[in-house]
Amino acid sequence: MTLDRWMSDAVPHLGPLRAVADDFEAGTGVPVDLSTALFLRARLAGLPPPGRTSAGGSCRLLGTRDGWAAVNLARPDDRAALPALLALLDARDGELPYAARRTTAPRLAAAAQTVGIPAAALGSDRLGRPPVRARSYGEREPRALDGLRVLDLSALWAGPLCARLLGLAGAHVTKAESTGRPDGARRGHPGFYRWLHDGHRSLALDFASRALADAADRADVVIEASRPRALRRLGLNAEEFLAARPGRVWLGITGYGRDDDRIAFGDDAAVAGGLVGRDGRGAPVFLGDALADPVTGLYAARAVVRSLSRGGGELLCVSMAACAAALAGPLTPPC
Repeated sequence: MTLDRWMSDAVPHLGPLRAVADDFEAGTGVPVDLSTALFLRARLAGLPPPGRTSAGGSCRLLGTRDGWAAVNLARPDDRAALPALLALLDARDGELPYAARRTTAPRLAAAAQTVGIPAAALGSDRLGRPPVRARSYGEREPRALDGLRVLDLSALWAGPLCARLLGLAGAHVTKAESTGRPDGARRGHPGFYRWLHDGHRSLALDFASRALADAADRADVVIEASRPRALRRLGLNAEEFLAARPGRVWLGITGYGRDDDRIAFGDDAAVAGGLVGRDGRGAPVFLGDALADPVTGLYAARAVVRSLSRGGGELLCVSMAACAAALAGPLTPPC
């Protein structure tokens, strides 16, 4: 089969991910088509292959005094915060590329994160945490996925892909969304959203009520991608969930770890992990479409299967930047 550019550009980085997918299949009997998992969204939406602007158009790789940084204006709030970012960089009357050239990559990323804009210096989390950290908070009781109740509180791509794979392995998946803030992926390609959530039960809940905690009480596995303190305000506590019943698993997906409040989306998290392509001059370009998202979803699904085989009782902390770093290969000096 002839590979399209999406897949062919990524192939040199996919060895570790192929091993993750094979391990998931060995534990569940469910094969994973990496080409579909990584690039279906781009193909359905007809996105152009990326360069120094991401495939989705919101994230840019910017040259700085000492290297490169990604700044992601993915949400209206990010674009609204751009004047504040320029002010922090002493470039009130300039454009962002001009401001980037006058500062360092770490300073640009830190200033963007200060005003709530997802950003990262290239390779800044290349040698940080492992993709998944497991912490035990409950009693163990080995269980098969078949028939287990999975509550998916996540949105966009990484968590829902994990939930899709667990559902294919026999779990009963319920996707819960806030009535006031539905999953932003609903605004994307409808075919991709249906593919991610096919066969799942859908709940629209008032997260300020007791309904969300009640839904979690009935679950065996929870998938979320929120700050722990935000969940605690909603009456959800991972440690208490795990201690309440043997064999449970709580999966938390973050950009950089549960102890790090930096914001991340797939494109900037990939840059943080050093997972980029190179142009003809050796300068970095984006690789794939928000690639850290589906990569993280695959690592997360395998982590849940492994935890259940150990008996569960675990909080699984999955870092998007660390998952990307696991695929990035050797560090390349900045151009």
